[in-house]
Formats: sequence, structure tokens, C-alpha cells
Amino acid sequence: MNKPCKIVVLISGNGSNLQAIIDSINSQQCPAEIAAVISNKAEAYGLVRAEQAGIAAHCIAHHQYQDRQFFDKALMQLIDQYQPDLVVLAGFMRILTDDFVNHYLGHLINIHPSLLPKYPGLNTHQRALEAGDKQHGCSVHFVTPVLDGGPVIIQGVTAITENIDLDILKDRVHQLEHKIYPIAITWFAEQRLALVNNAAMLDAQPLPLTGYCYESND
Repeated sequence: MNKPCKIVVLISGNGSNLQAIIDSINSQQCPAEIAAVISNKAEAYGLVRAEQAGIAAHCIAHHQYQDRQFFDKALMQLIDQYQPDLVVLAGFMRILTDDFVNHYLGHLINIHPSLLPKYPGLNTHQRALEAGDKQHGCSVHFVTPVLDGGPVIIQGVTAITENIDLDILKDRVHQLEHKIYPIAITWFAEQRLALVNNAAMLDAQPLPLTGYCYESND
């Protein structure tokens, strides 16, 4: 029997995507195990979620390091103690150095609240509304040195209906995140997903530039 895929999850806040991943593993839908959860903020509720699930939980506060390079080096040392197959960014609100990204290249994924390549960075929901977009959503992508620019694995798509407000849109996208992140991790854990020549490959076939499309029925 193959060993489950070992993952380390990095968080900065509430950890709702972490919880979705934990639930997917516990329901045996995802053949992975979370070796550790690491936060750059001691008050992150995701650390409580980890402890409640019996997962090793660590805080490594970025403000205690003189610059980004020193923090990332310390973070790498902690992660590498667990020898993960995959590092999962789940609301980790730090821009990572190229050294960090390249150390885990092909084994580092992130979820972003927009239909990449649209709206990298912050305030994605507001930007989609202001642009008059008909669709919005979220993207799981491989992390590369280009911020929010790595190859997309899967996108969750929802319609922007007339008179929708920011809070409702944000909630819909959040719910989509909880559905598509475990799917991407499952593909990786099943050795179906890989980064090859800066392209996301599923079952040895290149995914579209916008990844696999998961459409919401909401």
C-alpha cells in the first residue's frame, strides 16, 4: 500500500481552507496526511483547528526576523523537518522569496480568490464587481517566482448575478475554495498532477491555461 502524500499547510488566519482539507482527508476522499500546520501569526485560529485535529502546529512570526530572506530561510528549515511531498498555502499572507519558491518548485501550491490571470494581488472581489464581470471565482495554481502567476490547476467559477453585493460574492467564492482545493490536493496525492516545463499536467496531459473548470450550481 502506498504511503499517503505528506503535506505541510501554511496559514495566516482563520484556516477555513485548512479545515476543508482536514475534512476531505478524514472522509478518505483525499489520500494525504497533514504533517504540520505553520502560521506566521500566533493568533491565527487555524492553529487551533490543527491542534483539535491532532496535527503539529507551529508559529514562526515574521516580525521577529530582520528581513524576508531570513524569515523564509527559517521557515524552510522548519518545513523540511517534516520532509513534505507538498506544501500548501492556505491563506498565507506573505510574499515568498524566489529562493523559497524554487526550493519547493513543483511541490508548492496556492489558492487565489480570482479567475487567474485576472486580478492577481488583493481586493479581487471588489475589482471583479467594479469591472462589471459576469463571472468570478478562485484558482488553485502552482507557485512560481511570478506572484499569482504560476500555472493554474483548477478554477471554481460562479456567476455574478444582478444586484449581488460584495459580501455574498465573497462568501460564494470562499465556498468554492473549500471544494476545489481538496480536489487539487487529491490529484497531487494520487500522482496524477505535476508541474512539467512550467505547465500544469493532469494525467500526463497539459491542462488549459485556466486549468480544469469547476462550475458552481449556485
